[in-house]
Amino acid sequence: MKNSVKPSRIEKQLTQEELAEKVGVTRQTIGLIEKEKYNPTIALGLKLSKVLNKSLDQLFWLEEDEHEK
Repeated sequence: MKNSVKPSRIEKQLTQEELAEKVGVTRQTIGLIEKEKYNPTIALGLKLSKVLNKSLDQLFWLEEDEHEK
């Protein structure tokens, strides 16, 4: 799954720590999400969406798989 959490966070002038506090996770979790090494739960995705003022599909999307073409 791809995401635009980092550019959206920077746009809102938030640090990873500040965003983590707002959504109730650790800074490390935000870092892993931004590096696309952790897929958040739907609940966390919705919290991020609200804080970053983006729709869920603006923040997260599935990369088209070559096998699905």
